[in-house]
This record gives sequence, structure tokens and C-alpha cells, in this order.
Amino acid sequence: MDQATTQQVFQPDEHQHIRYNPLKAEWVLVSPHRCKRPWSGQVEKPAEEEVPPHDPNNPLCPGNTRPNGKVNPNYESTYVFTNDFPALLEEAPPVPKSDNPLFQCAPALGTCRVMCFHPRSDITLPLMTLDEVTKVVERWIAESIELGLKYRWVQVFENKGAIMGCSNPHPHCQIWASSFLPNEPRVKDHYQRQYLAKHGRPLLRDYLDQELQKKVPQLAASVTAPERLVCENASFVALVPYWAVWPFELLVLPRRHVLRMADLTADEQRLLADIVRQVTTRYDNLFRCNFPYSMGWHGAPTGEAMSEDCQHWVFHGIYLPPLLRSAAVKKFMVGYEMLAQAQRDLTPEQAAQRLRDCSPVHYKLEQ
Repeated sequence: MDQATTQQVFQPDEHQHIRYNPLKAEWVLVSPHRCKRPWSGQVEKPAEEEVPPHDPNNPLCPGNTRPNGKVNPNYESTYVFTNDFPALLEEAPPVPKSDNPLFQCAPALGTCRVMCFHPRSDITLPLMTLDEVTKVVERWIAESIELGLKYRWVQVFENKGAIMGCSNPHPHCQIWASSFLPNEPRVKDHYQRQYLAKHGRPLLRDYLDQELQKKVPQLAASVTAPERLVCENASFVALVPYWAVWPFELLVLPRRHVLRMADLTADEQRLLADIVRQVTTRYDNLFRCNFPYSMGWHGAPTGEAMSEDCQHWVFHGIYLPPLLRSAAVKKFMVGYEMLAQAQRDLTPEQAAQRLRDCSPVHYKLEQ
């Protein structure tokens, strides 16, 4: 038997390989052979912490007093306030300049805000109504527009769950605005600009178009779906990116070219709220738990960049959940990941299939 007949044919769901992230010029090691044993996820429902609708000791609840002595209004929808312990301040002493390439320092001005999604502590995004989540999206946009007039970058992000360092169960996110462009968007800005200059189209527009063409058979032989697609609607697509690092990482992309969240039409804002509910519902249903994650939105820089050419940018959302095999088993980024590069076992295609197979109806609302 010659070498040609004995040589294995590469199968991405069987054989180790590395995948490239063109947004950041980084590679991830995929090791699917480590998941050869069948696994259908956790069967038993994990115990959930009982969260009351209103806790008189929770500083985010309506009418409660925060640590700095300020009292929250009795809000009935979203509520935003400046963080009592912000990482960025609007004023600071001048930073001394240095010509030493090894010891560089630069000014860092900004502000940090906390945004409550809902007056009740026991309500999360997938359990809110579409109207309620739409108000969240509208408030994200209003805050981004206001802060974007002054600051170069406005980062909306949510840390959900104690495993992600969130000690307060009240549904909320944070909005940090900075005078500088942080590392993640700075790298994305560079590679998106480079791609547009070379190919004449935005990177993420080309990426989404090609993802939607890569279809695979589903349960019914006559039905096909994009292999990394999780859910979609008329304006947005949620998929596990080809280069995903976290086991059930998701990328949310608009169907049309949108630079910033503020560029969305009223209909698109409502459809963004819909895709947020779809994504978070499938997350919760995967392990039938209050699924933790860090998420955020990236778009073209603001401030002075509003007058610059930013056509290389495409507005998008990123969901980075830590869970791997169950509600209690976490993916740790340690050892090789910290010292060499990111590594995953479950392929993005397998992760997408598991999320896609989850019910679109939240398990707590099942009849």
C-alpha cells in the first residue's frame, strides 16, 4: 500500500489545526480530537441562586442608597448614573512626557457609567419583553452619542454572573468612555483599515457574506443552514466566528454596512433587541442556567474620528462566555493560553450546532 492510500484526509472536526483571526492578526489552536467521546451536555438542572425582585440592600435597586450616599430614583425602565468608583476620571494632572522608549506614559481621561436594564433584580435580558430590551438598546445609543461627542472611544459592556466577576445580580451593564483608543479597538481599527485598502470592501462585510454561503445539512436532509450560524433576523446575524477562542463565543453582525450603533434605524434597533434576546435565551437554555458571559459592542471610533473616514469599520457585538461542558465547568485561559496562544477543543462548528439546536423559548417560560 503506497503512502497516498494510507495518508489521512484532513477533517476540521477531527484533526488539530490553527485558525487565523483577521480582525486581530492572531491564531487559535483547535484540538477537536480531545472531544472524541460523545457529550450531550449536563442533564440535571443546577441549583440557582434565588434573587428577590427588590433587595433593600442592593445599591442598584430603585429607591436604594448607594455607598456614596446618593439615592437612586424609583426608576421604571433603564437608569444610568456615573460609577461611584470609576476607573476613569474627567480631570487629572498633566502626564509628564518621556523620550525613553521603555518607559512611556500618556494622558487617560474619561468617565464610567453604570446602566441598569430593569427595576427588578430577578429579571435578565432574555426574560425581559422585546419592548423592554428595545429601551435598553435605545439607551445604549443615547449614551454613546452623548459621550461620543467628547471621547474617542465609548465602550458598552456587560459582565454577567459571579464567574465573570459580577457580584451584583441586578441586570446592568457599564459604559466607559475614554480619550484614548483602547488596545482591542486599536488593533481592530488597524486590520480593518488594512483589509479595506487591499480588497476594497470592509473585512466584516466580506466575512458575513461568505459565512452565509457556507451551508451544511441539518436534521432534515432538505434543510441546510450556514455551518456557524446560531440565530438571525431581518437585520442581524449571530454566529460562532471561525476564529472563536471561547467555547461558545458569538459574533453579532448587521446585514447592512453600519459603522456605529448610533447609525441603526428605529426598526434595526428593535431587531438588535430581538437578536440580543435570541442569543441570551439560547445561552440560558444550553445548560438550563443563568448563563454567564462578558459582552460588548464595537463600532467606529467617536470624538474627533467622527469627521474621519471610517468606512473600514463594521459595527458588531461580541459575546465571550466562559462555560465549557456544563453550568459548573469553566474554560480556563491558563498555561499555554497565557504563555503561547489561545487553544480550544470544541470546534466553532460544533458549538454553533449546539446553540442552534437550543430552543428559542426560554426554559423558565416553557409550558
